[in-house]
Amino acid sequence: MQFQDYYQTLGVERTASQEDIKKAYRKLSKKYHPDINKAKGAEDKFKQIGEAYEVLKDPEKRKKYDGLGHSFRPGDEVRPPPGWHNVDFNFGGAQGGGTTDVPGSSFSDFFEAFFGGTAAGRQARGARPSPFDFGEEAPPRRRRGDDHEAEIQISLEDAYHGVTKPVSLQETIVQPDGGRRVEQRQFQVKIPAGTTDGTKIRLAGQGGKGHGQGAGDGDLLLKVSLMPHPRFQVDGHDLSATLALAPWEAMFGAKVPFATLDGEVQLKIPPGTQGASKLRLKDKGLPKRNGERGSLTIELRIVVPANPTPDEQRLFEELARVSKFNPRA
Repeated sequence: MQFQDYYQTLGVERTASQEDIKKAYRKLSKKYHPDINKAKGAEDKFKQIGEAYEVLKDPEKRKKYDGLGHSFRPGDEVRPPPGWHNVDFNFGGAQGGGTTDVPGSSFSDFFEAFFGGTAAGRQARGARPSPFDFGEEAPPRRRRGDDHEAEIQISLEDAYHGVTKPVSLQETIVQPDGGRRVEQRQFQVKIPAGTTDGTKIRLAGQGGKGHGQGAGDGDLLLKVSLMPHPRFQVDGHDLSATLALAPWEAMFGAKVPFATLDGEVQLKIPPGTQGASKLRLKDKGLPKRNGERGSLTIELRIVVPANPTPDEQRLFEELARVSKFNPRA
């Protein structure tokens, strides 16, 4: 394996003090941190700097490293001397001394052969220092929390007028020890007037928790679903419905009451109204953001008595006898 000159990597003399080594590490880490330096090779350089500091920051590990001698140059082939593996280095990962070997190290073969895997394991788990914080135990890289989605059902009346509804969500939290706990969260969600089916309401910061100091939480996206209505069908901001008419109302015309979402209106049915005719009521649909409203379309259907009285039966029979009207003509 190739010898790694950690002093050269940090740009310090072999006689440098511990304070000089720390200053050099801070300066170079900030310069080459991948969150700041996007140049090719910057991340590799950053890893080399971290590896050098892992060895030279501790007087005991530095002494063992210096014991390899001063004659090696970067790139020279080197092997651990006899008895080296009996030296036990604890980089803080294992309790009671000893090392913890974690696969997937970001450190060199030289480091693995001479110093074991605990510090490498910290790198493999992504715990690299912030470019602005160079303490001995650097915090993990910040990552914004995940966005979560949920569905909320509302009535058509709620969509028309607007409403504030309580929402209760359960979230499974994975704890550091691998255990899980269920957390119940409750919100008061304001549904604005005119909300249509499929609308997504974003609750900032109410999603998954961020990872790392200062990392923002994700958002909660509530998808609005309109419950089926017994009288109205919805198409965006427009509504439609049907109205049944008696034959004489269609023939002679009439004023018929009809309940819209914002109150009752009197519909004027013109004489001679045919089945499947439609009336369009402007501004009786759902509100829009620009202050306008959708429309309400009412389809007219002519119905006859299913169980006519004797008088109704006699009159319909008389009409059929005297009428010359042929609807299929």
